[in-house]
Amino acid sequence: MSPDAAGTVRPEGWRGLLAPGLSALVALAILLGLGTWQIARKSEKEALIGRIIERSRAAPVAPPEPAAWDPARDEFRHVRAAGRFENDAETLVHGLAPGDTPGRALQGYYVITPFRRAEGGTVLVNRGFVPTELKAQEDRRDGLVSGDTTVTGILRASEARAMFVPAPDPKRGEWFNRDIAGIAEARGLGDVAPYLIEADAVPGAKTWPRGGQLRVDLPNNHLQYAFTWFGIAACLVGVFTVFAWRRLHGLT
Repeated sequence: MSPDAAGTVRPEGWRGLLAPGLSALVALAILLGLGTWQIARKSEKEALIGRIIERSRAAPVAPPEPAAWDPARDEFRHVRAAGRFENDAETLVHGLAPGDTPGRALQGYYVITPFRRAEGGTVLVNRGFVPTELKAQEDRRDGLVSGDTTVTGILRASEARAMFVPAPDPKRGEWFNRDIAGIAEARGLGDVAPYLIEADAVPGAKTWPRGGQLRVDLPNNHLQYAFTWFGIAACLVGVFTVFAWRRLHGLT
């Protein structure tokens, strides 16, 4: 084919672009829609993170009544409760905590202890983290709290077991997620509040367990996802433009 022929737009070429053009247009609309949706999700996630931070840093208030518990409204709220720990009924849940060396985590347990509230009822309290070598309660007697006390912390819902998290073995005392109902049943605690209190850190504390382990670190990668969808859309436009030019000029 001569250069002159190659540079001539063939009328029949337009007809050959109808089906691929419609397909490309549909795909482009989907990609742009996904990118726009990710931008909207980014705004929603930022608003959610802002609400969580605001709740967790507010002055502590009384926990909600169990029957009035609403995770969407109450989770991450900063609360204060008075009562007594039942240290003989504590449950250890496998977990990790930040270590002194950046990038290295400590392996150990979170200490979940029933807390009999002064006004009645029981709530589970995550008192904090202990390293593996302090698993036995007798090795950390100086960290036990006896008698009337007050605990402050962040409300959390029961932790769902993820796909790759092992199932608990209550008979052996092996727990891998903070399952409020499961722990309460295994310990024979009766009715407990449907939420858990993540205890605050005690300033200057040298004993174990160490509270204040909760980190508000929700992933927010929606802008990255949006750029990905918009980038694919731009590639689609570029590829189809080249394809259409070659088809119209008889090069395909």
